[in-house]
Amino acid sequence: MPRATTLRRWHLNQANKEGPFSNGRVFLFCDEFTNFNDVEAGIKAVRLLNRLGYEVIIPKHVDSGRAQISKGLLREAQRLAIRNVELLKDVIREETPMIGLEPSAVLGFRDEVPDLVQAHLVEAAKVLAKRSLLIDEFIAREADRGRIRREAFTRELREIRLHGHCHQKSLASLTPTVKALELPVNYKVKIIPSGCCGMAGSFGYEQEHYDLSVQVAELVLMPAVRSAPADALIAAPGTSCRHQIKDCTGRIAKHPAEILYDALM
Repeated sequence: MPRATTLRRWHLNQANKEGPFSNGRVFLFCDEFTNFNDVEAGIKAVRLLNRLGYEVIIPKHVDSGRAQISKGLLREAQRLAIRNVELLKDVIREETPMIGLEPSAVLGFRDEVPDLVQAHLVEAAKVLAKRSLLIDEFIAREADRGRIRREAFTRELREIRLHGHCHQKSLASLTPTVKALELPVNYKVKIIPSGCCGMAGSFGYEQEHYDLSVQVAELVLMPAVRSAPADALIAAPGTSCRHQIKDCTGRIAKHPAEILYDALM
């Protein structure tokens, strides 16, 4: 839901107020979608990480280039990719990874960015790719290391229906998302066996594609959302997926980070 502020502006004034942070520092890639359109999800993600013992820093970077890539504006996408690698290569370390909320933005660092940058930046881009994580992946990894404990979360019984983002299903995995969402001991996740939500980035926002976008959504995803129990939580890591679910069904889908923040003790 849009707010009167941006995530960057909120972070500057409100984040990291609860230190010291026993688990150290992480860098958040403040993608353009979360920064402007899904600010609430970003705020809850920062607050979640703060409560779990992490200082959250937003490093200097430019837009992800996802919109430009999806429209074939590769010269502009290349310019953004080069600038991001230049700005981030000496900041992001293995012990202080870069994490993010929007799969299409974060996974671009693993997929397209190393192919877009100039030759002298390719190795740095590949290193950055290995240190770029979805927030779900980071939380699952930290839980495996014993740094995030299930006792931090509610014992309330909840059912979650999870719709996976296309980039995440093709380039990463939903397994860390399920693992993160099931950190609260009585949260149980069922993956919706859906393909694309129909948005395909900006495709579904365009008037001439609206009917086809809805047809795709109605194949599996929207019937599954409508048939979910009223008290079940709908989880969707992708921003356009969440918007499509709301517009087609009236139900509010949440980013996994929002669900975990709301589940904190």
